This record gives sequence, C-alpha cells and structure tokens, in this order.
Amino acid sequence: MVHQHGLDRVFASLADSTRRGILIRLGAGPASIGELAEPTGMSLTGMKKHVQVLEDAGLVVTEKVGRSRQCRLGVAPLDEAMAWIGFYQQLWARRLDGLDAYLTLQPDPKGQDL
Repeated sequence: MVHQHGLDRVFASLADSTRRGILIRLGAGPASIGELAEPTGMSLTGMKKHVQVLEDAGLVVTEKVGRSRQCRLGVAPLDEAMAWIGFYQQLWARRLDGLDAYLTLQPDPKGQDL
C-alpha cells in the first residue's frame, strides 16, 4: 500500500479536470507535451506544470525524445489508490449490510416489521 503522502499527491493530482483529461488522453498512448497542450489551447508552459504535478505523483512518466518530452501513463500509483478505495468500499459495504440486517430485524413502532 502506498504511503499516506503518496495517496495525498495522487488524489490532489486527480482533483484537477485538466490533469484527469491528460490521463485520459495518455490512456490512448504516449504523447508529447505539445500534443497534450494543442487540443486545450493551453501554453506549453502551462501544460508542463500540469504534467509535472502528475509526474511528481507517479501518474505520468516523461522521457526526453529529441527536442520534446514524451509522456506516458505511470500506473502503479493509480493501482495503489484503487486498492485504498476498494478497501474502504468493502468496509462500508459490510457496515451497511450489517445496518440493513439490524433494521430488518427491528419491529415497526406501529407493530409491523420494517
């Protein structure tokens, strides 16, 4: 499981719609910073800042190729975040199932079962 600080960076990175869009685009394959910036109308500098946040969280890996930087997905932190979410999803599902079972067994105050 990823350390809490790593999870904080992953979730903070995902909080921005531009960065989520970058991840969606990179899901189709690697792209340069310029290719990522073009459809958004964002400057290269602005896009580099977003990519850097994603890279710091481990969600994107960049590599210098010629005069540009190629970006691709780095999936390990997302897998770890999904494991964290999955753990709490199961925890709450069990608790809600227990609450449902408890409430089903309680008599209705008007004399009828719920």
